[in-house]
Amino acid sequence: MKTGIIPARYASTRFPGKPLTLIHNKPMIQHVYERSKEADLDELYVATDDDRIKKTVENFGGKVIMTDAQHASGTDRCAEAARILNLAPTDFIINIQGDEPFIRKDEINLLSHLIENQKIQIATLAKPITTIEELNNPNKVKVVFTASNRALYFSRSPIPHISHSSPLTSHKHIGIYAYRNDILQKITQLQVSKLEEIEKLEQLRWIENDFTIHLQICHYESMAIDTPEDLLNGQLIINN
Repeated sequence: MKTGIIPARYASTRFPGKPLTLIHNKPMIQHVYERSKEADLDELYVATDDDRIKKTVENFGGKVIMTDAQHASGTDRCAEAARILNLAPTDFIINIQGDEPFIRKDEINLLSHLIENQKIQIATLAKPITTIEELNNPNKVKVVFTASNRALYFSRSPIPHISHSSPLTSHKHIGIYAYRNDILQKITQLQVSKLEEIEKLEQLRWIENDFTIHLQICHYESMAIDTPEDLLNGQLIINN
């Protein structure tokens, strides 16, 4: 069984209430839900800690789960939602970010099918970096991986190092995850790791504790809405 879970919280330092902000007369969370609904999932839920988000999701006919307000990450919120739903250890969970109203079913399906491989514990996406500006942007997380697409390291710094004679062969992490439920429950019980503290990237905690993350290469990146300025750009995308 494959269950999509969209973590959504009202509190945000840079953009409070953004799941409910309107994009083309629809709340952002509805755009994310409706696009995710097109993917190959058996069930789809929004996981939130806020009654306003809960009521909004119910009003457009979506399914919603109330979770604890103290979660540090969307991963933790997904794990609690899976427990509330009493999902089996072998069920699959796809963690879909609640601030990406332009997400496509194609990328969700890439992960949905990849995680069916019982040898894979955690799956995520990566996209080739095409500009030096992206490579040097600390808000764009970079990833390096093995020949079999197993992640070696994630960083906000440019990796691998590009020498003057080397072509640009770096990859950017696309933050959507798929996990087997038993693995999800285990990784959310781990203590914050040293590399995670340095880079502020939770996936490094999993690698440091010997969990494996497999990557699927994609060539599309959904636009995340992190600030009110991003919202203006999003309105322009839809209107065009």
